[in-house]
Amino acid sequence: MATLAFPVSAVAEPQQLPRNVEAEAAMLGAMMIDNRLADDLVDKLEPGHFFEPVHGRIFAAIKTLRGNDMLVTPVTLRPMFDADEGMRELGGPAYLAGLTGSGAGLIGARQFAQQIYDLAMLRALVSVGRTLVDRAMDTSEEVNPRAQIELAEEELFKVAADGGSENTVKSFAQATTAAVKMAERALNSGGNLSGVTTGIDSINAKIGGMHHSDLMILAGRPGMGKTSLATNIAFNAARRWMRDMADGIAPKDSVGAKVAFFSLEMSADQLATRILAEQSQISSESLRMGKISRTEFAQLAAAAAELENLPLFIDDTGGLSIGALHTRVRRLQRRHNNEIGLVVVDYLQLLSGSGKSKDGNRVQEISEISRGLKTLAKDLNVPVLALSQLSRAVESREDKTPMLSDLRESGSIEQDADMVWFVYREDYYVASKEPKRPAEGDSAKIFEDHASWAAEMERVYGLAELIIAKQRHGATGKVRMKFDPTITKFSDLAEY
Repeated sequence: MATLAFPVSAVAEPQQLPRNVEAEAAMLGAMMIDNRLADDLVDKLEPGHFFEPVHGRIFAAIKTLRGNDMLVTPVTLRPMFDADEGMRELGGPAYLAGLTGSGAGLIGARQFAQQIYDLAMLRALVSVGRTLVDRAMDTSEEVNPRAQIELAEEELFKVAADGGSENTVKSFAQATTAAVKMAERALNSGGNLSGVTTGIDSINAKIGGMHHSDLMILAGRPGMGKTSLATNIAFNAARRWMRDMADGIAPKDSVGAKVAFFSLEMSADQLATRILAEQSQISSESLRMGKISRTEFAQLAAAAAELENLPLFIDDTGGLSIGALHTRVRRLQRRHNNEIGLVVVDYLQLLSGSGKSKDGNRVQEISEISRGLKTLAKDLNVPVLALSQLSRAVESREDKTPMLSDLRESGSIEQDADMVWFVYREDYYVASKEPKRPAEGDSAKIFEDHASWAAEMERVYGLAELIIAKQRHGATGKVRMKFDPTITKFSDLAEY
C-alpha cells in the first residue's frame, strides 16, 4: 500500500496560547530597578495573569515586599526563591539579576502591564471556550443546554469583571461630585428621595428611597404580607418610571425604575393578578374565582390597558442558583439599555448556592447567597430587595415583634445587608386568638370575652408596621402603614 506524503506546509502546527514572556520579564526587571514602578503596578495585575508561573511567583514576592515597605531588588528577592524548582530550571536565583540586566522595560513598563493583562484575558476566554465545548460534547449526564449557557455567561462575566483595582479607586473630588448629584436628585424630587421610590411616602421619608448598590432585606413570618409589600414597591417604582418618561424626565433624573422581579414561589400571573386587583380596586379573591360584575370587568380591562407598558419584568423560574440569578439580571440589563434600576427576589431561602459546600451546610449556603446578592447590587449599581423568612422563635415569644436575631439560618444576612426591614401586622396575631363565638344561652363571660376581643380587633385591624432594624445610611425606627387584605395593598396611613 502506498504511503501518503503531505507537504511540510500542510502540517498544521499546534496553536499556542496567547502570551508574551519577554514583556513579563522586562516589566519585572523594571519593577526591581525602580520600586516606584512596582508601587504603581502591583495593584493592576495578579500573579495568575502571568503565563510563566515563575514570573507570577516573582510578581507575588514583589507585591509582598512592597506591602511591607521593603526594598525590592534581586538581592532581597533571592532568599524567597532558593528552594524554587521552577527558578532552578531557569538558571537559579541568578535569573533575578538577569531580569534587570538591560533595563529595557523602564520605558514601557505600563504598556507591558496592559499587554500582560490583555493576553491573560484572552487565555481566560480560550479556557471558557474549551470548557464550553467539552461540556456540550459530554452527554453522559443530564442534557441541559440552558443551564450550560447560563454557566458560560457567568464565567464570561467573571473574565470581564477581572479588571484589577485601578478602576475602583476614585479621587475625593469624584466621590464628592457623586454625593452632590445624589443630593441634587433628592432636592429635585421634592425632598426625601435620593434613591428609587418605594411609592409609600412614610417609608421614603424614613430611608430616603432605595439607594444604588444597597442590599435590602425584607423579612417577616408567613402571613405578614412580605410579598404584597414587595409587589407594591416594585409596581410603584415601575409606574413612577413610566410616568417620568411620559413627562420627558431624563432617565438619570427619575426616581422610578425599571424593575426585575424574581418570583421563586409565585407564578407571574399570580403576581399580575395582585397588581391588577390593587389598581382596579377589585378583591384579588374575586378575580381568581371569577366573581366579578361586568362593570368590575370593565375596570379590570381599563387597568390592564393602562399598565400594558409597565416596565416590570417577572421571572418566575423556580430553583434558581445565585449564579443563574446574576446571569439573568445581567441579561435583562443588556436587553433594556442598562436601565434596570431595581431587583426584587422573592425569596432568599429559595435560591440555591453554587453547590461547592461538601458537607451540605445550609448556613454556609445562605451566607454564600447573601454575599452574592450584595455583590450583585454593587456590580450592577442597583438596589436589591430580597425577601427572607424568619425563624419560628418569633412564635414562641409573648411579644411577636421580630428582631434581627430572628433572621433565619444565618447571621451573614444581617451582616451583608445595608438595610433590614421587618413587616409586622398585629391584627394577624389578634385574629388567631378569637375566643368562642357566643351563642344564645352562653354565659355573660363568653359574651364579654368576645366583645373585648372584637374591640381589640377593631383597634388593630388593617394596621401594619415596617420595622427598620438596620440602616447603614440613617436611623432605625418604625413606619406605620395601612394594609388592605382584599386587594393586598400597603399604603400611608394619611391616605385613610
